[in-house]
Amino acid sequence: MGWLADETGLDKRRANYVPLTPLSHLNRAARVFPNTQAVVYGTHRKTYAEYHARCSQLASALGRMGVKPGDVVSTLLPNIPAQAEAHFGVSACGAVLNTINIRLDVDTVAYIFDHAEAKVVLVDTAFLGLAEAAKAAMDGQGPEIIEVADPQAGFPASGNYPEYEDFIAGGDAGFIWLMPEDEWESLALSYTSGTTGRPKGVVHHHRGAYLMTMGTVVSWRLQLHPIYLTIVPLFHCNGWNHTWMMPVLGGTVVCCRDITAGNIYDAIADEGVTHFGGAPIVLNSIVNAQDEERRAFDHTVEVFTAGAPPAAATLAAIEKLGFNVTQVYGLTETYGHVTECVWDSAWDGLEDAEKAAIKAQQGVAFPMMEDITVMDDAMAQVAMDGATQGEIMIRGNSVMKGYLKNPEATEKDFSGGYFHSGDIAVQHPNGYMQIADRAKDIIISGGENVSSVEVEGALMHHPAVSLCAVVAKADEKWGEVPCAFVELKEGASVAEVELIAFARERLAGFKTPKQVVFQELPKTSTGKIQKFELRKVAERL
Repeated sequence: MGWLADETGLDKRRANYVPLTPLSHLNRAARVFPNTQAVVYGTHRKTYAEYHARCSQLASALGRMGVKPGDVVSTLLPNIPAQAEAHFGVSACGAVLNTINIRLDVDTVAYIFDHAEAKVVLVDTAFLGLAEAAKAAMDGQGPEIIEVADPQAGFPASGNYPEYEDFIAGGDAGFIWLMPEDEWESLALSYTSGTTGRPKGVVHHHRGAYLMTMGTVVSWRLQLHPIYLTIVPLFHCNGWNHTWMMPVLGGTVVCCRDITAGNIYDAIADEGVTHFGGAPIVLNSIVNAQDEERRAFDHTVEVFTAGAPPAAATLAAIEKLGFNVTQVYGLTETYGHVTECVWDSAWDGLEDAEKAAIKAQQGVAFPMMEDITVMDDAMAQVAMDGATQGEIMIRGNSVMKGYLKNPEATEKDFSGGYFHSGDIAVQHPNGYMQIADRAKDIIISGGENVSSVEVEGALMHHPAVSLCAVVAKADEKWGEVPCAFVELKEGASVAEVELIAFARERLAGFKTPKQVVFQELPKTSTGKIQKFELRKVAERL
């Protein structure tokens, strides 16, 4: 052991050990980039010095109203500056941030208020009715409301509650932030979608968020002063932690309240947006944008896409428009993205279709993760042959602490020393993972497993198809058969028999949809198609 046997005096001290926290990023940015634009939203334009001061005022004001370290502060906000400020201001007073999906129903919001024991909630004027109804469902209990007006979007203050700008004006811009004493302290509380029962409360720690911000810088090849457009809702995995990350690089957060192709093109052309993240449905809207929505720009926009495996046809189309797409993968339990499809220059000479097929893979682990791989039911590595299926298993620093008040679910999902994702995938010989399906979305037809993702990818190649989702439909002979729900491009048409024949040319017979339903697809706020709703429809067919 040599000198390692006696490390007298080689202790952790204040000078050489600081708990990791993303709060450090904004403290540094206020010193290093004080005059750099930090947050943009229409007429709202704040430098890093101003951004830090406003977050400090929020922290101070929350403390003055009785919020104590460890208390939960919720938000019901779209992607507006107050939501970005809450990511630092709430934590700076020692509280835990709970960003709530603004599209949830009243009962679920009331459940979250109660389960999280929220003390305060910041509420956009447009969603006051939702917050009020949730509190009414709790017999008037629940968090105190601070209203966040947005006059430039047509939502002036109601006058019924303390308004955010007035509230933070009463706070101290020089407030000394309460930094965590232990990086394992809870930073944020995010709730899963809850499509099958009550949502689970995912608890994130400072360490995991800090390492996510640093790992993303490496994986996204980021340089100083990126301009990031908030398409991913900041209530979804805290916007994949990108708001916490931007101060590292003196980047600019461009808030986008309403996600449309026109608004995306405007932000790129007018604000010089260089980066954004979004679900495949967002990419699809860009590809299919109307002529009047499109704007010219002369730089490449880097895009992270996740939420569902993107169709190769969509990837091939969007890259011709000036976007470079990287497929990433993760869950709420992993703070967002933890794998990426790292590009190998050896693939540069491939045909566009082959490149797009590779880019649709979920790839390999981010640098802050320890191990992410595909295992069988016995938790043994599956064959890396691109065909053998297993479950994606995850181990690393950007994995949640666990589920709030649910030790049984925590133990179940952490069994065997890995987080069990519930996603079924194959692994290619180079180690790259590719999702076959969520476990619940696999269709078992005549004893054969059918990947809904594979069927959807085939249908998306048809020029008339804008979006599609495939679910299981009961069948007397085969048990289950694929049923496709299709949303057509504006002005396009195709017959059911024609689309089934198109799929049959590309798929084995048992994988071919036996029925096609044309309708608008139900979607979550993050652009994921709600297959559980389509399963209900399929049950009635």
